Amino acid sequence: MEDFASGTIYWSAVTSIYCSAVTSIYCSAVTSAHEVHGAILAKFRVARYAAHYGLPITDESKTLDGIGRYNHFTSGRSIYWTPSTGAHLIYGSIRARWASLGWERSRLGYPTTDEYSITGGHRNDFQHGSITWSSVTGAVTVVYR
Repeated sequence: MEDFASGTIYWSAVTSIYCSAVTSIYCSAVTSAHEVHGAILAKFRVARYAAHYGLPITDESKTLDGIGRYNHFTSGRSIYWTPSTGAHLIYGSIRARWASLGWERSRLGYPTTDEYSITGGHRNDFQHGSITWSSVTGAVTVVYR
């Protein structure tokens, strides 16, 4: 443990996780070290950290439009944040479709919900529509509004 003017950093030699009140740095031989902080870190904690979401493979980064921020994780999952939408989890076939459309620069914009279950599949809502994955057929459907 090391105390600094803006907080305390804790380090574990077993997990190679560095934590403070506002920033965590995750490190592995495969991913190297990447930081997660703020609202994305809070969402990552809710998602039960690396045990369920994987390790970060990017530092928290600014989106190309300059409005939002994101981290990508080893599990093929991401967390995107903007001041107006908050931080949201996106993964699997829904994430893949959103990526193919151009991420936040697509017509859909940013996610406004975490992925959630619906009858027959899962969905993420976005600023300008939704993406739904069917657990029956595997089809991924984009709806614009």
